[in-house]
Amino acid sequence: MSDAKTKFAERKAHFTTISGLPIERLYTEESLPHWDPEEALGYPGEFPYTRGIYPTMYRGRFWTMRQYAGFGTAVESNQRYRYLLSKGQAGLSVAFDLPTQIGMDSDDPLARGEVGKVGVAIDSLEDMETLFDGIPLEKVSTSMTINATAAILLCLYVAVAKKQGASLAKLSGTVQNDILKEYIARGTYIYPVRPAMRIVTDIFAWCRDSLPKWNTISISGYHIREAGSTAIQEVAFSLADGIAYVQAALDAGLGVDNFAPQLSFFFNAHNDLLEEIAKYRAARRLWARIMRDRFAARDPRSLLLRFHVQTAGSSLTAQQPENNIVRVAIQALAAVLGGCQSLHTNSLDEALALPTEDAALIALRTQQIIAHETGVTNTVDPVAGSYAIEHLTNEIEKGAVAYIEKIDAMGGMLRAIESGFVQGEIQKAAYEFQRAIEKKEQIVVGVNDFIAEEERSIPTLRIDAEIERSQVARLNALRAKRDSTRVQSAIAELQRRAASTENLLPGILAAVESYATVGEISTALRRVFGEYQESVVI
Repeated sequence: MSDAKTKFAERKAHFTTISGLPIERLYTEESLPHWDPEEALGYPGEFPYTRGIYPTMYRGRFWTMRQYAGFGTAVESNQRYRYLLSKGQAGLSVAFDLPTQIGMDSDDPLARGEVGKVGVAIDSLEDMETLFDGIPLEKVSTSMTINATAAILLCLYVAVAKKQGASLAKLSGTVQNDILKEYIARGTYIYPVRPAMRIVTDIFAWCRDSLPKWNTISISGYHIREAGSTAIQEVAFSLADGIAYVQAALDAGLGVDNFAPQLSFFFNAHNDLLEEIAKYRAARRLWARIMRDRFAARDPRSLLLRFHVQTAGSSLTAQQPENNIVRVAIQALAAVLGGCQSLHTNSLDEALALPTEDAALIALRTQQIIAHETGVTNTVDPVAGSYAIEHLTNEIEKGAVAYIEKIDAMGGMLRAIESGFVQGEIQKAAYEFQRAIEKKEQIVVGVNDFIAEEERSIPTLRIDAEIERSQVARLNALRAKRDSTRVQSAIAELQRRAASTENLLPGILAAVESYATVGEISTALRRVFGEYQESVVI
Protein backbone atom coordinates (compact mmCIF):
# COMPACT_ATOMS: atom_id res chain seq x y z
CA MET A 1 0.00 0.00 0.00
CA SER A 2 2.82 2.42 0.82
CA ASP A 3 4.36 1.76 -2.60
CA ALA A 4 1.01 2.40 -4.27
CA LYS A 5 0.57 5.68 -2.38
CA THR A 6 4.00 6.83 -3.49
CA LYS A 7 3.45 5.76 -7.08
CA PHE A 8 0.05 7.45 -7.36
CA ALA A 9 0.67 10.49 -5.13
CA GLU A 10 -1.41 13.50 -6.08
CA ARG A 11 -0.20 17.06 -6.67
CA LYS A 12 -2.27 18.52 -3.84
CA ALA A 13 -4.02 17.35 -0.71
CA HIS A 14 -7.28 18.96 -1.82
CA PHE A 15 -8.60 19.90 -5.25
CA THR A 16 -11.26 22.57 -5.75
CA THR A 17 -12.81 24.63 -8.50
CA ILE A 18 -11.66 28.22 -8.85
CA SER A 19 -14.61 29.14 -6.57
CA GLY A 20 -13.64 26.62 -3.90
CA LEU A 21 -16.07 23.77 -4.62
CA PRO A 22 -14.42 20.41 -3.77
CA ILE A 23 -13.40 18.30 -6.77
CA GLU A 24 -13.21 14.55 -6.30
CA ARG A 25 -10.63 12.33 -7.94
CA LEU A 26 -13.30 10.51 -9.89
CA TYR A 27 -17.01 10.89 -10.49
CA THR A 28 -19.21 7.86 -11.02
CA GLU A 29 -22.90 6.98 -10.97
CA GLU A 30 -22.69 6.99 -7.17
CA SER A 31 -21.81 10.71 -7.33
CA LEU A 32 -25.40 11.41 -8.38
CA PRO A 33 -27.60 9.81 -5.70
CA HIS A 34 -31.35 10.07 -6.38
CA TRP A 35 -30.57 11.78 -9.68
CA ASP A 36 -33.40 11.41 -12.16
CA PRO A 37 -32.32 12.46 -15.66
CA GLU A 38 -35.91 13.10 -16.74
CA GLU A 39 -36.49 15.52 -13.87
CA ALA A 40 -33.02 17.08 -13.79
CA LEU A 41 -32.27 17.19 -17.51
CA GLY A 42 -35.28 16.67 -19.74
CA TYR A 43 -34.74 17.60 -23.38
CA PRO A 44 -33.48 20.84 -24.96
CA GLY A 45 -36.33 23.30 -25.31
CA GLU A 46 -38.35 21.59 -22.57
CA PHE A 47 -38.72 22.19 -18.83
CA PRO A 48 -36.48 22.50 -16.80
CA TYR A 49 -34.32 23.69 -19.73
CA THR A 50 -31.08 22.37 -18.22
CA ARG A 51 -29.98 21.30 -21.70
CA GLY A 52 -30.85 24.57 -23.43
CA ILE A 53 -33.84 26.78 -24.07
CA TYR A 54 -34.33 25.79 -27.71
CA PRO A 55 -34.73 22.28 -29.18
CA THR A 56 -32.05 22.76 -31.84
CA MET A 57 -29.79 25.35 -30.16
CA TYR A 58 -26.74 26.04 -32.38
CA ARG A 59 -27.83 23.53 -35.04
CA GLY A 60 -30.50 26.12 -35.85
CA ARG A 61 -28.46 29.31 -35.49
CA PHE A 62 -25.32 30.36 -33.66
CA TRP A 63 -25.33 32.67 -30.69
CA THR A 64 -25.18 36.40 -31.48
CA MET A 65 -21.52 37.40 -31.70
CA ARG A 66 -21.16 40.81 -30.12
CA GLN A 67 -18.06 42.83 -29.37
CA TYR A 68 -18.52 45.37 -26.59
CA ALA A 69 -17.21 48.57 -28.09
CA GLY A 70 -17.33 52.30 -27.59
CA PHE A 71 -14.72 54.96 -26.97
CA GLY A 72 -14.06 58.63 -27.51
CA THR A 73 -16.78 60.41 -29.41
CA ALA A 74 -19.71 59.02 -31.38
CA VAL A 75 -17.74 59.49 -34.63
CA GLU A 76 -14.89 57.16 -33.56
CA SER A 77 -17.27 54.57 -32.12
CA ASN A 78 -19.42 54.59 -35.27
CA GLN A 79 -16.31 53.76 -37.30
CA ARG A 80 -15.50 50.81 -34.99
CA TYR A 81 -19.09 49.50 -35.23
CA ARG A 82 -19.02 49.60 -39.01
CA TYR A 83 -15.66 47.82 -39.00
CA LEU A 84 -16.89 45.01 -36.72
CA LEU A 85 -20.11 44.55 -38.69
CA SER A 86 -18.05 44.29 -41.89
CA LYS A 87 -16.01 41.47 -40.29
CA GLY A 88 -19.03 39.31 -39.53
CA GLN A 89 -20.25 40.57 -36.16
CA ALA A 90 -23.98 39.97 -35.84
CA GLY A 91 -24.95 42.57 -33.24
CA LEU A 92 -23.72 45.73 -31.56
CA SER A 93 -22.80 46.13 -27.90
CA VAL A 94 -22.37 49.72 -26.78
CA ALA A 95 -20.00 50.83 -24.03
CA PHE A 96 -20.69 54.29 -22.57
CA ASP A 97 -18.22 56.49 -20.74
CA LEU A 98 -18.57 57.06 -16.99
CA PRO A 99 -20.17 60.54 -17.19
CA THR A 100 -22.91 59.12 -19.44
CA GLN A 101 -23.41 56.18 -17.05
CA ILE A 102 -23.95 58.42 -14.04
CA GLY A 103 -26.00 61.13 -15.72
CA MET A 104 -23.42 63.88 -16.20
CA ASP A 105 -22.83 65.90 -19.33
CA SER A 106 -19.33 66.08 -20.75
CA ASP A 107 -18.86 69.65 -19.49
CA ASP A 108 -19.72 68.78 -15.88
CA PRO A 109 -16.72 69.56 -13.63
CA LEU A 110 -16.90 66.02 -12.21
CA ALA A 111 -16.63 64.57 -15.74
CA ARG A 112 -13.24 66.15 -16.36
CA GLY A 113 -10.67 63.57 -17.46
CA GLU A 114 -13.28 60.82 -17.98
CA VAL A 115 -14.96 61.90 -21.20
CA GLY A 116 -14.74 59.12 -23.78
CA LYS A 117 -12.27 57.10 -21.70
CA VAL A 118 -14.04 53.80 -20.93
CA GLY A 119 -16.77 54.13 -23.53
CA VAL A 120 -18.42 56.55 -25.90
CA ALA A 121 -19.55 59.97 -24.67
CA ILE A 122 -23.26 60.54 -25.33
CA ASP A 123 -24.73 63.86 -24.26
CA SER A 124 -27.72 64.25 -26.55
CA LEU A 125 -29.77 62.97 -29.46
CA GLU A 126 -27.25 64.62 -31.76
CA ASP A 127 -24.53 62.28 -30.44
CA MET A 128 -26.81 59.24 -30.71
CA GLU A 129 -27.63 60.05 -34.33
CA THR A 130 -23.91 60.18 -35.09
CA LEU A 131 -23.25 56.94 -33.18
CA PHE A 132 -25.64 54.98 -35.40
CA ASP A 133 -25.12 56.90 -38.62
CA GLY A 134 -25.41 54.52 -41.57
CA ILE A 135 -26.49 51.60 -39.36
CA PRO A 136 -30.12 50.57 -39.98
CA LEU A 137 -31.52 49.90 -36.51
CA GLU A 138 -34.31 47.68 -37.86
CA LYS A 139 -31.67 45.22 -39.08
CA VAL A 140 -29.22 45.00 -36.17
CA SER A 141 -29.62 43.87 -32.59
CA THR A 142 -28.11 46.35 -30.15
CA SER A 143 -27.14 45.75 -26.55
CA MET A 144 -26.51 48.82 -24.41
CA THR A 145 -24.58 48.46 -21.16
CA ILE A 146 -26.30 51.20 -19.22
CA ASN A 147 -28.15 51.18 -15.92
CA ALA A 148 -28.85 54.35 -13.93
CA THR A 149 -29.51 56.27 -17.17
CA ALA A 150 -30.94 53.26 -19.05
CA ALA A 151 -34.32 54.90 -19.65
CA ILE A 152 -32.65 57.96 -21.19
CA LEU A 153 -30.35 55.99 -23.51
CA LEU A 154 -33.21 53.71 -24.56
CA CYS A 155 -35.29 56.75 -25.47
CA LEU A 156 -32.35 58.21 -27.39
CA TYR A 157 -32.11 54.94 -29.35
CA VAL A 158 -35.85 54.99 -30.07
CA ALA A 159 -35.63 58.63 -31.18
CA VAL A 160 -32.88 57.74 -33.67
CA ALA A 161 -34.93 54.77 -34.95
CA LYS A 162 -37.93 57.04 -35.47
CA LYS A 163 -35.78 59.49 -37.44
CA GLN A 164 -34.61 56.57 -39.61
CA GLY A 165 -38.25 55.68 -40.25
CA ALA A 166 -37.83 52.31 -38.53
CA SER A 167 -40.76 50.33 -37.18
CA LEU A 168 -40.46 50.24 -33.39
CA ALA A 169 -42.13 46.82 -33.44
CA LYS A 170 -39.05 45.50 -35.28
CA LEU A 171 -36.37 46.95 -33.00
CA SER A 172 -34.44 44.23 -31.17
CA GLY A 173 -31.80 44.42 -28.51
CA THR A 174 -31.25 44.78 -24.80
CA VAL A 175 -30.81 47.57 -22.32
CA GLN A 176 -28.95 46.35 -19.25
CA ASN A 177 -31.16 48.30 -16.82
CA ASP A 178 -29.96 46.25 -13.81
CA ILE A 179 -29.69 48.86 -11.10
CA LEU A 180 -29.49 46.48 -8.13
CA LYS A 181 -26.07 45.15 -9.13
CA GLU A 182 -24.81 48.75 -9.17
CA TYR A 183 -25.47 48.99 -5.42
CA ILE A 184 -23.96 45.52 -4.93
CA ALA A 185 -20.84 45.57 -7.04
CA ARG A 186 -20.28 48.38 -9.50
CA GLY A 187 -21.25 51.80 -8.19
CA THR A 188 -22.69 53.68 -11.18
CA TYR A 189 -25.97 54.49 -9.44
CA ILE A 190 -27.68 57.88 -9.14
CA TYR A 191 -30.97 57.65 -7.25
CA PRO A 192 -32.00 55.84 -4.05
CA VAL A 193 -32.92 52.19 -4.51
CA ARG A 194 -36.71 52.47 -4.54
CA PRO A 195 -37.16 55.26 -7.13
CA ALA A 196 -34.48 53.54 -9.21
CA MET A 197 -36.61 50.38 -9.13
CA ARG A 198 -39.59 52.42 -10.29
CA ILE A 199 -37.62 53.47 -13.40
CA VAL A 200 -36.85 49.80 -14.09
CA THR A 201 -40.50 48.78 -13.96
CA ASP A 202 -41.56 51.83 -15.99
CA ILE A 203 -39.25 50.54 -18.74
CA PHE A 204 -40.90 47.09 -18.48
CA ALA A 205 -44.37 48.58 -18.86
CA TRP A 206 -43.51 50.98 -21.67
CA CYS A 207 -41.63 48.40 -23.75
CA ARG A 208 -44.46 45.90 -23.41
CA ASP A 209 -46.58 48.19 -25.58
CA SER A 210 -44.02 50.19 -27.57
CA LEU A 211 -41.04 47.84 -28.12
CA PRO A 212 -42.39 44.28 -28.08
CA LYS A 213 -39.14 42.64 -29.26
CA TRP A 214 -36.87 44.56 -26.88
CA ASN A 215 -35.25 42.84 -23.88
CA THR A 216 -36.07 45.23 -21.06
CA ILE A 217 -33.37 44.14 -18.65
CA SER A 218 -30.17 42.13 -18.60
CA ILE A 219 -29.92 40.93 -15.02
CA SER A 220 -26.21 40.89 -14.44
CA GLY A 221 -24.16 38.35 -12.57
CA TYR A 222 -21.18 39.52 -14.61
CA HIS A 223 -20.23 42.47 -12.43
CA ILE A 224 -20.93 40.49 -9.27
CA ARG A 225 -18.34 37.95 -10.43
CA GLU A 226 -15.93 40.72 -11.47
CA ALA A 227 -16.17 42.10 -7.93
CA GLY A 228 -14.84 38.76 -6.64
CA SER A 229 -17.84 36.51 -6.04
CA THR A 230 -17.83 32.74 -6.43
CA ALA A 231 -19.78 30.96 -9.17
CA ILE A 232 -22.49 30.04 -6.65
CA GLN A 233 -22.78 33.65 -5.49
CA GLU A 234 -22.96 34.86 -9.09
CA VAL A 235 -25.95 32.59 -9.75
CA ALA A 236 -27.61 33.23 -6.38
CA PHE A 237 -27.32 37.01 -6.30
CA SER A 238 -28.23 37.58 -9.95
CA LEU A 239 -31.29 35.33 -9.66
CA ALA A 240 -32.22 37.02 -6.36
CA ASP A 241 -32.02 40.34 -8.21
CA GLY A 242 -34.27 38.80 -10.85
CA ILE A 243 -36.78 37.79 -8.18
CA ALA A 244 -36.77 41.38 -6.87
CA TYR A 245 -37.43 42.79 -10.35
CA VAL A 246 -40.27 40.36 -11.03
CA GLN A 247 -41.87 41.15 -7.67
CA ALA A 248 -41.50 44.91 -8.25
CA ALA A 249 -43.20 44.58 -11.63
CA LEU A 250 -46.03 42.55 -10.10
CA ASP A 251 -46.42 45.16 -7.35
CA ALA A 252 -46.64 47.81 -10.09
CA GLY A 253 -49.63 45.97 -11.53
CA LEU A 254 -48.02 44.12 -14.44
CA GLY A 255 -48.96 40.53 -15.24
CA VAL A 256 -46.01 38.14 -14.99
CA ASP A 257 -46.46 36.74 -18.49
CA ASN A 258 -46.72 40.26 -19.92
CA PHE A 259 -43.12 41.16 -19.07
CA ALA A 260 -41.21 37.99 -18.08
CA PRO A 261 -40.58 36.87 -21.70
CA GLN A 262 -38.52 40.05 -22.16
CA LEU A 263 -36.21 39.42 -19.19
CA SER A 264 -32.66 38.33 -19.93
CA PHE A 265 -29.49 37.68 -17.95
CA PHE A 266 -25.80 38.51 -18.30
CA PHE A 267 -23.16 36.18 -16.89
CA ASN A 268 -19.40 36.00 -16.58
CA ALA A 269 -17.23 33.33 -18.19
CA HIS A 270 -14.26 32.60 -15.94
CA ASN A 271 -11.31 30.25 -16.27
CA ASP A 272 -12.61 27.06 -14.63
CA LEU A 273 -14.08 25.31 -17.66
CA LEU A 274 -16.15 22.63 -15.91
CA GLU A 275 -17.47 24.91 -13.18
CA GLU A 276 -18.52 27.56 -15.68
CA ILE A 277 -20.40 25.11 -17.91
CA ALA A 278 -22.20 23.74 -14.84
CA LYS A 279 -22.99 27.26 -13.63
CA TYR A 280 -25.00 28.17 -16.73
CA ARG A 281 -26.91 24.89 -16.66
CA ALA A 282 -27.74 25.31 -12.95
CA ALA A 283 -28.89 28.92 -13.44
CA ARG A 284 -31.16 27.97 -16.34
CA ARG A 285 -32.79 25.12 -14.41
CA LEU A 286 -33.22 27.11 -11.21
CA TRP A 287 -34.76 30.15 -12.96
CA ALA A 288 -37.32 27.95 -14.75
CA ARG A 289 -38.40 26.50 -11.41
CA ILE A 290 -38.53 29.93 -9.75
CA MET A 291 -40.73 31.37 -12.48
CA ARG A 292 -43.06 28.37 -12.59
CA ASP A 293 -43.34 27.59 -8.87
CA ARG A 294 -42.82 30.96 -7.18
CA PHE A 295 -44.46 33.33 -9.66
CA ALA A 296 -46.94 30.95 -11.35
CA ALA A 297 -45.82 31.95 -14.84
CA ARG A 298 -47.78 30.05 -17.48
CA ASP A 299 -46.28 31.27 -20.74
CA PRO A 300 -43.34 28.91 -21.50
CA ARG A 301 -41.32 31.93 -22.66
CA SER A 302 -41.50 33.33 -19.12
CA LEU A 303 -39.52 30.32 -17.85
CA LEU A 304 -36.59 30.73 -20.24
CA LEU A 305 -33.31 32.03 -18.86
CA ARG A 306 -31.89 33.70 -21.95
CA PHE A 307 -28.41 35.02 -21.31
CA HIS A 308 -25.49 36.94 -22.73
CA VAL A 309 -21.95 36.10 -21.64
CA GLN A 310 -18.83 38.20 -21.48
CA THR A 311 -15.46 36.64 -20.81
CA ALA A 312 -13.87 37.58 -17.48
CA GLY A 313 -12.17 40.95 -17.56
CA SER A 314 -10.81 40.34 -14.07
CA SER A 315 -8.90 37.28 -15.33
CA LEU A 316 -6.91 39.25 -17.90
CA THR A 317 -3.31 40.04 -17.04
CA ALA A 318 -1.08 42.94 -18.02
CA GLN A 319 1.83 40.52 -17.74
CA GLN A 320 2.33 38.44 -20.92
CA PRO A 321 -0.90 39.81 -22.43
CA GLU A 322 -0.82 37.35 -25.35
CA ASN A 323 -1.78 34.67 -22.78
CA ASN A 324 -5.15 36.40 -22.57
CA ILE A 325 -6.02 35.06 -26.04
CA VAL A 326 -5.90 31.53 -24.61
CA ARG A 327 -7.86 32.48 -21.48
CA VAL A 328 -10.58 34.11 -23.55
CA ALA A 329 -10.85 31.12 -25.90
CA ILE A 330 -11.37 28.72 -22.98
CA GLN A 331 -13.88 31.04 -21.34
CA ALA A 332 -15.79 31.46 -24.61
CA LEU A 333 -15.86 27.68 -25.05
CA ALA A 334 -17.43 27.35 -21.60
CA ALA A 335 -20.13 29.87 -22.55
CA VAL A 336 -20.94 27.98 -25.74
CA LEU A 337 -20.98 24.56 -24.05
CA GLY A 338 -23.21 26.17 -21.41
CA GLY A 339 -25.74 27.33 -24.03
CA CYS A 340 -25.43 31.14 -24.19
CA GLN A 341 -27.60 33.22 -26.54
CA SER A 342 -24.99 35.90 -27.20
CA LEU A 343 -21.32 36.31 -26.40
CA HIS A 344 -18.66 39.00 -26.11
CA THR A 345 -15.02 37.94 -26.09
CA ASN A 346 -12.54 40.30 -24.41
CA SER A 347 -9.48 41.46 -26.27
CA LEU A 348 -5.94 40.53 -25.27
CA ASP A 349 -4.98 44.13 -24.44
CA GLU A 350 -7.88 45.05 -22.13
CA ALA A 351 -5.83 44.78 -18.94
CA LEU A 352 -3.87 47.74 -20.34
CA ALA A 353 -6.33 49.88 -22.30
CA LEU A 354 -9.42 49.86 -24.49
CA PRO A 355 -8.95 47.32 -27.29
CA THR A 356 -7.20 48.19 -30.52
CA GLU A 357 -8.89 47.30 -33.79
CA ASP A 358 -6.55 44.34 -34.34
CA ALA A 359 -7.10 42.97 -30.82
CA ALA A 360 -10.87 43.29 -31.19
CA LEU A 361 -10.71 41.34 -34.46
CA ILE A 362 -8.77 38.48 -32.82
CA ALA A 363 -11.44 38.34 -30.11
CA LEU A 364 -14.19 38.13 -32.73
CA ARG A 365 -12.29 35.49 -34.70
CA THR A 366 -12.09 33.43 -31.48
CA GLN A 367 -15.88 33.10 -31.49
CA GLN A 368 -15.99 32.32 -35.19
CA ILE A 369 -13.41 29.52 -34.79
CA ILE A 370 -15.43 27.97 -31.94
CA ALA A 371 -18.58 28.20 -34.05
CA HIS A 372 -17.21 26.85 -37.32
CA GLU A 373 -14.14 24.73 -36.56
CA THR A 374 -14.47 22.91 -33.22
CA GLY A 375 -17.57 20.79 -33.86
CA VAL A 376 -19.02 21.56 -30.40
CA THR A 377 -21.99 23.34 -32.00
CA ASN A 378 -23.12 20.32 -34.02
CA THR A 379 -24.98 18.60 -31.19
CA VAL A 380 -27.05 20.10 -28.39
CA ASP A 381 -25.52 20.09 -24.88
CA PRO A 382 -22.70 17.62 -25.59
CA VAL A 383 -21.61 17.60 -21.92
CA ALA A 384 -24.94 16.29 -20.57
CA GLY A 385 -24.64 13.07 -18.60
CA SER A 386 -21.04 13.68 -17.58
CA TYR A 387 -20.90 12.62 -13.94
CA ALA A 388 -18.59 15.55 -13.12
CA ILE A 389 -20.70 18.15 -14.95
CA GLU A 390 -23.98 16.92 -13.50
CA HIS A 391 -22.52 16.79 -9.97
CA LEU A 392 -21.22 20.36 -10.27
CA THR A 393 -24.54 21.54 -11.74
CA ASN A 394 -26.36 20.07 -8.73
CA GLU A 395 -23.90 21.58 -6.23
CA ILE A 396 -24.12 25.07 -7.74
CA GLU A 397 -27.91 24.93 -7.81
CA LYS A 398 -28.02 23.71 -4.20
CA GLY A 399 -25.68 26.47 -3.03
CA ALA A 400 -27.64 29.13 -4.91
CA VAL A 401 -30.94 27.94 -3.42
CA ALA A 402 -29.44 28.19 0.10
CA TYR A 403 -28.42 31.82 -0.55
CA ILE A 404 -31.82 32.73 -2.01
CA GLU A 405 -33.59 31.23 1.01
CA LYS A 406 -31.34 33.26 3.31
CA ILE A 407 -32.09 36.45 1.36
CA ASP A 408 -35.84 35.69 1.49
CA ALA A 409 -35.58 35.33 5.28
CA MET A 410 -34.01 38.82 5.43
CA GLY A 411 -37.02 40.29 3.64
CA GLY A 412 -35.74 40.12 0.07
CA MET A 413 -32.87 41.42 -2.03
CA LEU A 414 -33.46 45.12 -1.37
CA ARG A 415 -33.14 44.54 2.36
CA ALA A 416 -30.11 42.28 1.84
CA ILE A 417 -28.40 45.02 -0.19
CA GLU A 418 -29.34 47.81 2.23
CA SER A 419 -27.96 45.77 5.14
CA GLY A 420 -24.68 45.12 3.30
CA PHE A 421 -25.07 41.32 3.44
CA VAL A 422 -24.56 40.72 -0.27
CA GLN A 423 -21.61 43.11 -0.53
CA GLY A 424 -19.99 41.49 2.51
CA GLU A 425 -20.29 37.97 1.07
CA ILE A 426 -18.64 39.07 -2.18
CA GLN A 427 -15.86 40.85 -0.32
CA LYS A 428 -15.08 37.74 1.71
CA ALA A 429 -14.92 35.60 -1.43
CA ALA A 430 -12.66 38.13 -3.18
CA TYR A 431 -10.33 38.21 -0.17
CA GLU A 432 -10.07 34.40 -0.09
CA PHE A 433 -9.27 34.24 -3.80
CA GLN A 434 -6.57 36.90 -3.48
CA ARG A 435 -5.07 35.02 -0.52
CA ALA A 436 -4.98 31.83 -2.63
CA ILE A 437 -3.02 33.68 -5.34
CA GLU A 438 -0.59 35.15 -2.81
CA LYS A 439 0.01 31.70 -1.26
CA LYS A 440 0.35 30.15 -4.75
CA GLU A 441 -2.56 27.84 -4.09
CA GLN A 442 -4.05 29.39 -7.25
CA ILE A 443 -1.58 29.83 -10.09
CA VAL A 444 -2.00 32.76 -12.47
CA VAL A 445 0.41 32.19 -15.34
CA GLY A 446 2.77 35.09 -15.75
CA VAL A 447 1.75 36.71 -12.45
CA ASN A 448 2.74 34.40 -9.58
CA ASP A 449 4.45 31.67 -11.62
CA PHE A 450 6.00 31.21 -15.07
CA ILE A 451 7.05 34.84 -14.93
CA ALA A 452 8.83 36.27 -17.97
CA GLU A 453 12.26 37.75 -17.41
CA GLU A 454 11.52 40.56 -19.82
CA GLU A 455 8.00 41.78 -20.42
CA ARG A 456 7.05 42.51 -24.02
CA SER A 457 5.15 45.64 -24.88
CA ILE A 458 2.16 45.52 -27.22
CA PRO A 459 0.35 48.29 -29.11
CA THR A 460 -2.42 49.91 -27.06
CA LEU A 461 -5.19 52.37 -27.80
CA ARG A 462 -4.82 55.84 -26.32
CA ILE A 463 -7.65 58.38 -26.11
CA ASP A 464 -6.54 61.83 -27.26
CA ALA A 465 -7.25 64.58 -24.70
CA GLU A 466 -8.54 66.68 -27.60
CA ILE A 467 -11.59 64.40 -27.70
CA GLU A 468 -12.89 65.86 -24.45
CA ARG A 469 -12.46 69.43 -25.65
CA SER A 470 -14.20 68.73 -28.97
CA GLN A 471 -17.07 66.92 -27.24
CA VAL A 472 -17.63 69.86 -24.90
CA ALA A 473 -17.51 72.28 -27.85
CA ARG A 474 -20.20 70.28 -29.68
CA LEU A 475 -22.33 70.23 -26.55
CA ASN A 476 -22.08 74.01 -26.18
CA ALA A 477 -22.97 74.48 -29.85
CA LEU A 478 -26.03 72.25 -29.43
CA ARG A 479 -27.26 74.27 -26.45
CA ALA A 480 -26.87 77.48 -28.43
CA LYS A 481 -28.92 76.32 -31.43
CA ARG A 482 -31.72 74.22 -29.91
CA ASP A 483 -35.17 75.53 -28.92
CA SER A 484 -34.58 76.27 -25.21
CA THR A 485 -38.27 76.92 -24.54
CA ARG A 486 -39.16 73.46 -25.84
CA VAL A 487 -36.40 71.92 -23.69
CA GLN A 488 -37.59 73.69 -20.53
CA SER A 489 -41.18 72.65 -21.17
CA ALA A 490 -40.16 68.99 -21.66
CA ILE A 491 -38.05 69.00 -18.49
CA ALA A 492 -40.91 70.52 -16.49
CA GLU A 493 -43.31 67.84 -17.75
CA LEU A 494 -40.81 65.11 -16.85
CA GLN A 495 -40.49 66.44 -13.30
CA ARG A 496 -44.27 66.51 -13.00
CA ARG A 497 -44.42 62.85 -14.06
CA ALA A 498 -41.63 61.93 -11.63
CA ALA A 499 -43.60 63.46 -8.76
CA SER A 500 -46.66 61.43 -9.78
CA THR A 501 -47.09 57.72 -10.47
CA GLU A 502 -47.26 58.15 -14.25
CA ASN A 503 -44.84 56.25 -16.48
CA LEU A 504 -41.63 58.24 -16.98
CA LEU A 505 -40.72 56.98 -20.46
CA PRO A 506 -43.07 59.19 -22.54
CA GLY A 507 -41.71 62.22 -20.67
CA ILE A 508 -38.09 61.14 -21.18
CA LEU A 509 -38.69 60.48 -24.89
CA ALA A 510 -40.19 63.95 -25.34
CA ALA A 511 -37.21 65.46 -23.52
CA VAL A 512 -34.57 63.72 -25.64
CA GLU A 513 -36.45 64.64 -28.82
CA SER A 514 -36.29 68.28 -27.72
CA TYR A 515 -32.50 67.80 -27.50
CA ALA A 516 -32.38 67.98 -23.72
CA THR A 517 -29.13 66.40 -22.57
CA VAL A 518 -28.50 63.27 -20.51
CA GLY A 519 -27.23 65.46 -17.67
CA GLU A 520 -30.22 67.81 -17.76
CA ILE A 521 -32.72 64.93 -17.69
CA SER A 522 -30.84 63.17 -14.86
CA THR A 523 -30.66 66.39 -12.85
CA ALA A 524 -34.40 66.88 -13.25
CA LEU A 525 -35.00 63.42 -11.79
CA ARG A 526 -32.45 64.05 -9.01
CA ARG A 527 -34.53 67.03 -7.90
CA VAL A 528 -37.50 64.73 -7.34
CA PHE A 529 -35.85 61.47 -6.26
CA GLY A 530 -32.67 62.64 -4.51
CA GLU A 531 -29.35 60.78 -4.69
CA TYR A 532 -28.20 57.48 -3.20
CA GLN A 533 -25.66 57.62 -0.37
CA GLU A 534 -23.65 54.42 -0.04
CA SER A 535 -23.36 52.76 3.36
CA VAL A 536 -19.87 51.49 4.18
CA VAL A 537 -19.53 47.71 4.55
CA ILE A 538 -16.37 46.39 6.21
